[in-house]
Amino acid sequence: MTKLLLSLHVLAAIVAVGPVTVAASMFPPAAHRAVPAEADGPVAADVTTVTLLHRICGVYARLGIAVPVLGLATALAMGVLDDGWLVTSIGLTAAAAGILLAFVLPRQEEIVERLGEGRPVDRQGTVRLAMFTGVFNLLWATVTVLMIVRPGSTTGA
Repeated sequence: MTKLLLSLHVLAAIVAVGPVTVAASMFPPAAHRAVPAEADGPVAADVTTVTLLHRICGVYARLGIAVPVLGLATALAMGVLDDGWLVTSIGLTAAAAGILLAFVLPRQEEIVERLGEGRPVDRQGTVRLAMFTGVFNLLWATVTVLMIVRPGSTTGA
């Protein structure tokens, strides 16, 4: 059962978190490109791209709840719930989810709305969004390393 849970946990992380990290990283430059030099308003194709990237982030963020749920089930089955690396990973996962929900998705929503109304997006807003996205991605990368290295592991990995 442990192997099945671990496999599902890893698959959920790849399928759910991967698209969010990629789409969220692509969003700020796409939003910046959607604002043309002339004052005619956003380029329609670029607005569609930005809207699609935001939708990908939202849908896969909701699917991403499976990652910690399956992770906790796996940790329970393995008897490692009190290991330091796991507790740290849980905290970092919570921080990543908080940044995504509190800073990344709402700012993306604001930008999509502005572009949909034909209003320009300021560069400072996309730079700030890129910063929050980078922190989100860095937290997930750290969790991934902790899951692979597992400090104190007796498996030799």
